[in-house]
Amino acid sequence: MAMATRRALHFVFKVGNRFQTARFFRDVLGMKILRHEEFEEGCKAACNGPYDGKWSKTMVGFGPEDDHFVAELTYNYGIGHYKLGNDFMGITLISSQAVCNARKLEWPLSEVTEGIFETEAPGGYKFYLQDHSPPESDPVLKVTLAVSDLQKSLNYWSNLLGMKIYEKDEEKQRVLLGYADNQCKLELQGIKGTVDHAAAFGRIAFSCPQKELPDLEDLMKRENQKILTPLVSLDTPGKATVQVIILADPDGHEICFVGDEAFRELSKMDPEGSRLLDEAMAADKSDEWFTKQNKSKASG
Repeated sequence: MAMATRRALHFVFKVGNRFQTARFFRDVLGMKILRHEEFEEGCKAACNGPYDGKWSKTMVGFGPEDDHFVAELTYNYGIGHYKLGNDFMGITLISSQAVCNARKLEWPLSEVTEGIFETEAPGGYKFYLQDHSPPESDPVLKVTLAVSDLQKSLNYWSNLLGMKIYEKDEEKQRVLLGYADNQCKLELQGIKGTVDHAAAFGRIAFSCPQKELPDLEDLMKRENQKILTPLVSLDTPGKATVQVIILADPDGHEICFVGDEAFRELSKMDPEGSRLLDEAMAADKSDEWFTKQNKSKASG
């Protein structure tokens, strides 16, 4: 059963250097700042990781969240670095412009196969850039996650979460899944040994009609699967309240399902987003940008 009403929304990255990260997504990849939100205390669904202090969330993408897969950049004030595991294997996107931007800004880039370039966001997160002009739809093609037992993972993502199998390669131990042809896909890549999430672990988010959330929770309980955060309402100051449930797959990859109707309301693009991010970075004493400006003033 393919769940056509479900959609892939975003991948959550923990970022230690907000200034360089914004530079990568904005200036190298060419994404837009869609919205920026500041929070005084940790998220009830641990969106910002297991931290309870002040944090910010910046959504970046090639277009509105309604029909683009985007990145959620979570920044915990005072935490400048997260140890990287082997769980996240990369995001693949089509953009000759990003390849061009990386060269112009001298951002490290290496050609892994013909026309596909590997680059890294600050923190070590890998991105694969296909050197073509992007499609009319979303340039973000797939997110690749490491799994230790492909069959077990396939059962979880396909049978329990209702994803359609688009490609399967037993020999290369990889499978491509998705909820719809025009959406970003999830690629599971089998690895030897265990999946280590370390401290940088991310989270992938999907939406479904709000009425399906309790059923999804019941299904996971019946199947003895891990529920990290049972169904909960999340508030964003001045914006829509959304309902979410946070799950974990057999390898511990975090998965968020959010009620679609309220999320479409919450995720409307904010034309002030870019300015809000820049102001937050300028006001943040621990941010590298600020320190650099002051150092140059001090030495000037």
